[in-house]
Amino acid sequence: MDKILQIDSDYIENNTNFVELIAELKNKFSSNSTQVPMRHHHDFPNPVVKEDSTLLLMPAWNPGQEAGVKIVTVSPENGQFDLPSIQGTYLYLDAVKGSIRAIMEAKSLTAKRTASASALASSYLSRTDASSLLMIGTGALSINLIKAHASVRPIKKVYIWGRNFEKARKIAEELESEDFVIQPIETIEEKITQVDIISCATLSRTPLVFGEYLQEGQHLDLVGAYKKDTREADNDCVKKSSVFIDTYQGGLKESGDIVLPLKEGVLKEEDIKADLFELCSGVKKGRTDAKEITFFKSVGHALEDLAAATYYYNKYTNE
Repeated sequence: MDKILQIDSDYIENNTNFVELIAELKNKFSSNSTQVPMRHHHDFPNPVVKEDSTLLLMPAWNPGQEAGVKIVTVSPENGQFDLPSIQGTYLYLDAVKGSIRAIMEAKSLTAKRTASASALASSYLSRTDASSLLMIGTGALSINLIKAHASVRPIKKVYIWGRNFEKARKIAEELESEDFVIQPIETIEEKITQVDIISCATLSRTPLVFGEYLQEGQHLDLVGAYKKDTREADNDCVKKSSVFIDTYQGGLKESGDIVLPLKEGVLKEEDIKADLFELCSGVKKGRTDAKEITFFKSVGHALEDLAAATYYYNKYTNE
């Protein structure tokens, strides 16, 4: 029996090149050879903290080559245990033999692939000269999103906001050696009208981004709000924007940022311009002019996990 590799978070953190990983995702989305069933999404009671947790099972396979499944839990109250809200493991499989090639730490893998998907979308949807970014949220995704966006656009100035200003300040300190200048801010409103890209990755139940502040030419990247009744942007954002999603399969069903506007009649399915499959394959276009406001909603997709797992497995075994 072949040895099962253990690829931990340290390896993933220290061996990620966002340009390479984004290219791997683009290749997978454009070829569309990966088969992905709808992910399992199960909320279950967590009476100890009086807040439901969520179990996600995300399988995918590329017939005759590789397969895998991610097992993830999301526990929004984990801050009281000094733990990240997202925990998980990825099982990377040989699609021919069915054997396990590697077990990977999924929190870091998820953060890297999620940030890469946002940056991939930004490469089609933000202005090519976008040089400023507002990062809303200070969780595990924030640093990855900032770095990923900066790998596809000439970002020179970054602002970061979180409910805890000290966390925002620490992230700014951690990134002070990067090629951009980063500044923690105390309110979203003080900078939201001045930036080219707004990236939002939070567990907020109610909108943090309001359409009244959006300016011509901005790109809005929404990564949080993973439940049907939660959202990060209000209806005015939808009304003012050209709306794109990562996939129709999950994007139309899993997040309040799309589900609620659809339910309320603010958005129609046919109004959604494209998903990543269509953008990467060239079937549909992204941004069409410099004044357009673009809105991208990501809920995650198992294709992204398999692409990332393949990337790290190949990098690990080719050393």
